[in-house]
Amino acid sequence: MLYQFYETQRSMMEPFADLADVASRMFTNPALPLAQLPGAQRISAGYDLLHRLGKDYEKPTFGIRTVDVDGVEVAIHEKVEVDKPFCELRRFKRFSDDTATLATLKGQPVVLVVAPLSGHYATLLRDTVRTLLKDHKVYITDWKNARLVPMSEGAFHLDDYVNYVQEFIRYLQEQYGNCHVMSVCQPTVPVLAAVSLMASRGETTPLSMTMMGGPIDARRSPTAVNNLATQRSHAWFENNVIYRVPDKFPGAGRRVYPGFLQHSGFVAMNPDRHASSHYDYFQNLVKGDNESAEAHRQFYDEYNAVLDMDADYYLETIETVFQEFKLVNGSWDVKNDAGKAERVRPADISSTGLLTVEGELDDISGSGQTAAAHDLCTGIAQNHRMHFEAKGAGHYGIFSGRRWREMVYPVVKQFILAHQEGISSARAAAPAKAAAKPAVKSAARKPATRARKTTV
Repeated sequence: MLYQFYETQRSMMEPFADLADVASRMFTNPALPLAQLPGAQRISAGYDLLHRLGKDYEKPTFGIRTVDVDGVEVAIHEKVEVDKPFCELRRFKRFSDDTATLATLKGQPVVLVVAPLSGHYATLLRDTVRTLLKDHKVYITDWKNARLVPMSEGAFHLDDYVNYVQEFIRYLQEQYGNCHVMSVCQPTVPVLAAVSLMASRGETTPLSMTMMGGPIDARRSPTAVNNLATQRSHAWFENNVIYRVPDKFPGAGRRVYPGFLQHSGFVAMNPDRHASSHYDYFQNLVKGDNESAEAHRQFYDEYNAVLDMDADYYLETIETVFQEFKLVNGSWDVKNDAGKAERVRPADISSTGLLTVEGELDDISGSGQTAAAHDLCTGIAQNHRMHFEAKGAGHYGIFSGRRWREMVYPVVKQFILAHQEGISSARAAAPAKAAAKPAVKSAARKPATRARKTTV
């Protein structure tokens, strides 16, 4: 009933939020007499804040229209390449009329960005994508809101997440001959599982994996997020945070972990910080500091837009990653598309570079949790592994904002480039491991140069 109650309350609040928006504009429109009243700016700011506190936040758009590549403005066309029931593989295709720039774009590495499925939309990585587009062909996993997925599509499990990642990797390998994978936060675990399973089967694996701020080993430096998962039983989560989608949505009847509960948890972690931020927003409106006010809007338009997660996926993630630590304990079995269980063995990965990134002040994935991947991926040579800690960066700072662009991205860019040239050349010179295993079908062996003639 909680979900139905929340939706009823939100529907009742929506007209008042719209009215507050209209009132705010009336007190700032110089053509109206209300704008001439004493204190009109303060009244307008109050209504604006009420509007933002009560409005419904829909899924944002990436909105990346152009990027600057070496001083040349390159147009961006966003399209869905692969449409799955619970996820879209979204491509950011780059266009340029400049011949030299076009030649540069065609030769750049392909990166699959695996976005978190943990309450927010993939647009949370907008700055990550925009920055990567300067030097890479970029694809991203755009996860769908589970309440919009009809029951006829079935449930979504953690195993399905792993299989989706493998399918997307194979798709890019078919198109370009190789690719790199970047995972941010939650997907570091299923991405490591996906690449491990591909390696165990003898499939061609990505040239590199970049893992940023994720709970590879959630036992290390546990945070409030980790403690909640360990202090509550699996049954507690199932009985207290799982609800059915109301009738008004396409996914009516689906069992989900609602986005509004996840959002409440996010806010509860730092309530004082959010309260101060909203008060500062009010003060900036009163002072006429439009730049600071707009920065607040942009952040909270993203932060307040949340999605529902399928219950099976959510509960299995809690159990596998935060309670039983199956990845680091070597006890994780994943069912493939054929329904056969396969053991996840990160030590089988040998021809993929590994870069782990952590933020010094990360309060979601604690220190050492991501670096734990190095202890598991013992088959990767030391000279193809690297760990980087971003000083002064919190969780969001390692993939968004100034520290991401100035501190983290140069490291990521160089690591990807080194493995694009190094490992790719080594693979071409050595017999493919998968060649001795004809049972594994992999179209990823198509030469990269052929694909580059037709795509950017």
